[in-house]
Amino acid sequence: MDTMDAQVTLLRITYSPEIVNSEAIYVSSNSLPVKAVNFEPAGHSFHTAALKALGLDEEEDADTDDQSVLSDDKGHSYMPSSGYSSKGKKKSGNEDNQQDHYALLGLGHLRFLATEEQIRKSYRETALKHHPDKQAALLLAEETEEAKQAKKDEIEAHFKSIQEAYEVLIDPVKRRIYDSTDEFDDEIPTDCAPQDFFKVFGPVFLRNGRWSVTQPVLSLGDDNSSLAEVDSFYDFWYYFKSWREFPHADEFDLEQAESRDHKRWMERQNAKLREKARREEYVRIRSLVDNAYKKDPRILRRKEEEKAEKQRKKDAKILAKKRQEEEAAKAVEEEKRKKEEEEKRAAEAALNQKKLKEKEKKLLRKERTRLRSLSSSIVSKKVLGVSGDDVETLCMSLETEKLRSLCDELEKTGEDNERAEILKSALRGDDEKKQPNGSVQNGAMPPPAKPENTLSGYEKKERPWDKEEIEMLRKGMQKYPKGTSRRWEVISEYIGTGRSVEEILKATKTVLLQKPDSSKAFDSFLEKRKPAPVISSPLTTRQDREVENGTTPTLTENVPNSGPDVASSSTEDVWSAVQERALIQALKTFPKETAQRWERVAAAVPGKTVNQCKKKFTVMKESFRSQKST
Repeated sequence: MDTMDAQVTLLRITYSPEIVNSEAIYVSSNSLPVKAVNFEPAGHSFHTAALKALGLDEEEDADTDDQSVLSDDKGHSYMPSSGYSSKGKKKSGNEDNQQDHYALLGLGHLRFLATEEQIRKSYRETALKHHPDKQAALLLAEETEEAKQAKKDEIEAHFKSIQEAYEVLIDPVKRRIYDSTDEFDDEIPTDCAPQDFFKVFGPVFLRNGRWSVTQPVLSLGDDNSSLAEVDSFYDFWYYFKSWREFPHADEFDLEQAESRDHKRWMERQNAKLREKARREEYVRIRSLVDNAYKKDPRILRRKEEEKAEKQRKKDAKILAKKRQEEEAAKAVEEEKRKKEEEEKRAAEAALNQKKLKEKEKKLLRKERTRLRSLSSSIVSKKVLGVSGDDVETLCMSLETEKLRSLCDELEKTGEDNERAEILKSALRGDDEKKQPNGSVQNGAMPPPAKPENTLSGYEKKERPWDKEEIEMLRKGMQKYPKGTSRRWEVISEYIGTGRSVEEILKATKTVLLQKPDSSKAFDSFLEKRKPAPVISSPLTTRQDREVENGTTPTLTENVPNSGPDVASSSTEDVWSAVQERALIQALKTFPKETAQRWERVAAAVPGKTVNQCKKKFTVMKESFRSQKST
C-alpha cells in the first residue's frame, strides 16, 4: 500500500484540455482516477496507457512496436488498445471443435428427438458413471505423479463437459440454439424421375420438418393420396414457419466491445447477419416446395385433367357458338325466303291488278267511243238539245256496265229522237241520284261503291290534286320512308282518295316540286285561318234535326222564302260519288282507335269538313240499319 501511495504521489498523466481543462489528474495502478474535474477517463485505451505510464506493462506483443501513434482531428496523440480494432474482434473459435452434447449423454442415436425425461435419465446414468470419485481406480493405474495428475484433470474435464451438456440440453432456449448449429443436410433435390418422386422428396421433407414450429408435420403421402390431402400438404409447406436459429452467423464477439454503444452496434450487425441467414433458409425451403410441386405426379395429373376440361369447355363453347350462328343464318335465310315469296306474291297481285285495270280502262274507252259514235248524229243535229257536253258528261259519270247497257239500248232504236230521249233520261237519272245531303231517294242506301280499281283511267289521270291530297302525300312520304315494303301502295291507302301508284309517282315528280305561287299567298292564308264561329239559325237547326231523323229535305222545300245564303248552304251538303268513296276508304283506313280520327278522315275527303263527314257517316249508318231491318 505504501508503494502504491508513493507511485500515486510521483506519477502524473496529462490529458487533452477537452477532458480535464489542462489540469493534472492523479491516477493509481488500477486506472481509477484520484481526481477528475469534469470527465472520468475509462476504457481499454486508458487502462493500457496508465499501465505503460506506471511501467507495469512488461509483456508486449511483437507487433506492438509496429503500430504507429494515432492522432485525432485536434492533433492530440493517443495509443490504441492492443489486440482491439474499431469494429471489434471477430470470433476465432472453431465450430468444428464444439463438443457433441448428445454423444456425451449417450443420446447420439436420438439427438433432437430426445425428450426431456430421456435427457434427465441419461444424465443421471452418465454422471454416476463418470463421477471423479467413481474413477479413482484409474488413478492407481498410473505410475508417476504427473501421469496421475494428468489423468485426474482429464476425468474432471470430462465430468465438467457432461455437466455443461446437461445444462445446455435441459434449457429449451440453449437447446434450440445448439440444435440449430447441429450438423444438418441442407441439400435440395432439383430433378428426379416420376416413379422416384416419393423416394427422393419424402426423406427431404421429413428431414426439414424438424424445424417446423407446428407439430406434427404433414407427410408427403403416396401416389394414392387424395387431392385434398395433397393441397393441405403444400399449403402447410408454403406457409412453413421455422424455429431454426443462426448463432454461427454472428461475426462480432460482444465481449470485445469497448463501450455500450460499440456493443449495441455489434448486436445490430449480428442481427442483420442472422436475418440474412433466416431469409436464405426461407428461400431454401421455398425452392424445395416449388421443386416438389413441379415434379409431383399427382399435381401433374390434375393439371392435365384441368387442361383437358378447359379445352373441352372451349370446344363446347365454340360448337355452341357455331350452332347458334348456323341457326341465326338459317333464320335469316328463312326470313329472306319468306320475304321474297311475299314480294313475289305482291308483285303478281300488283301485276294482275294492273292487267285488270288496263282491261277495264280498255273496256271503258271502248264503250265511251261506242257511245260517242252512236250519239254523233244526235249531237250534230242537236236533237232535243243534246250537246256534246252532255255526251261527255255521260261518258265521264257512267260506269262500264251502264255505258254498255246504254249503248245497247241506243243500238236497238234507229231513230234519232228516240236516242235523244234515251240520252235525256240517262242525264236526268244521273242528276236525280245527287241530292243536297248526298242521300238517295226513297231513303234507300246508295249501292256500295266498287273498288278503286273500277275508276276510269281518265279520272285518275286527269283529276287534279287538291291541297289536302298533296299534304297527305307529303305526310305519307315522311311516315313511310324509303325501304318500306310496298311503299307506294301503303301511301296510296294512307291518302285514301283512290289515287293509283302511277299517279302518286307522277305527283312526286311534278306536284311536290312546284313552287308556291306568291300571288295566291293571301288566299292560302284565308283558307288556313280558323273559321269564325257559326251561329245556328232556325232553318239550319231544322235541317240538322231532319238529317238526324233520317228525312232529307229537297231543293223545292228550301227554295221558297230562301235567300242566297240558304242556297249556298244546301250546295255545300251535296256529296259526289268520288267524295263518298273517299269517305268510305278513309273510314276503313282510320279505325276507331286512331288518334284524331275525324280530322284525318276530313283531310282524306276533298272539300268536306269534320262536321260534314260526321253527319254523312250518321246518315249512312241510319240508312244501312233501316235497309237491314226491312
